[in-house]
Amino acid sequence: MTIRPLASLVTLTAAVPLVGALLLAPTAVGTAVSAPAPQERRLPVVMEYVALGDSWTADVVLVDRYGLPDTTHAPIDCAQSKQNYPKIVAEALSVTEFRDASCGSATTQDFRRPQDGLPLGGTNPPQFDRLSPTTDLVTVGIGGNDAGIAGAGLDCLNLLPAPNPVSDSGPGLPLGGCKAKYTAGGKDRLAERIRASEIKVVKALRQIHRRAPRARILVMDYLDVVPDHGCYPTLPATDEDMAYISAKFRQLNKMVHRAARRGGAEVVNTYRQSAGHDLCQAPQVRWAETYGPSVNDPAVGVPAHPNAAGARAQAAYLLQHLRDTDPDVYQ
Repeated sequence: MTIRPLASLVTLTAAVPLVGALLLAPTAVGTAVSAPAPQERRLPVVMEYVALGDSWTADVVLVDRYGLPDTTHAPIDCAQSKQNYPKIVAEALSVTEFRDASCGSATTQDFRRPQDGLPLGGTNPPQFDRLSPTTDLVTVGIGGNDAGIAGAGLDCLNLLPAPNPVSDSGPGLPLGGCKAKYTAGGKDRLAERIRASEIKVVKALRQIHRRAPRARILVMDYLDVVPDHGCYPTLPATDEDMAYISAKFRQLNKMVHRAARRGGAEVVNTYRQSAGHDLCQAPQVRWAETYGPSVNDPAVGVPAHPNAAGARAQAAYLLQHLRDTDPDVYQ
């Protein structure tokens, strides 16, 4: 997930000098914690794979050891990583045709309409346009931006290692108070947005079935990287705010699971399997970054998004799901 505009965080070109220092600095990429090795089971045969989704599918990056974001499948300002989980999966499956439609800040609306207004002026065509009647695998990661949880998460960030001293009304970034902001008046508006997003995801999945009737549809939920406490300075937020946004993140994932069932899709449960890799963990352990710069691998990504280790974990869990559930592996 990401919020518009991405350029408000940092431009692609401005990030290039910053990553230089990371690329030249000593790293422990070789010893970085990776996702559990999958069991040795045969992967299914996939001929045409299409990936749809938001920034947690694009595994958005501004610049990394491979350079600027990938433009093979989408505009540069979608910020697709050259090593996001769909690309890792496509390579592992040796698919004949692969199309990655994912884009930072995408919502379900961007599945059926062009996503314009991207940070550098680009437009991502409707993500559904990449589907075809011969598509036999579709992965989907969507719902967070429909619910607005990314912006709410940034509203939790507090530059002061104490509750906001100015007001208890929840001013948001950079003084935190996300719980107060979204629950003012006794109504949890973020919870309401999450509930309202479910039918949007369901309708999107049903449309995928119509456009790609032969496809297995796998819905990816969101990694368990949002802790229920702050950890200054790595994650500058109060425990109260983090407990709130962590609970909303769990609610988001439960909504995604319900929508998948209603929409006739399978669920790849990355949340349940990724505990212990949250934003407060050591640099070579965490699977997402609060600020963006990462040593796992060297990169400048987008705040509060998966890093390269997170992308590898997403891919590993997806591939294991295919091994465990495809009937061909038992023949």
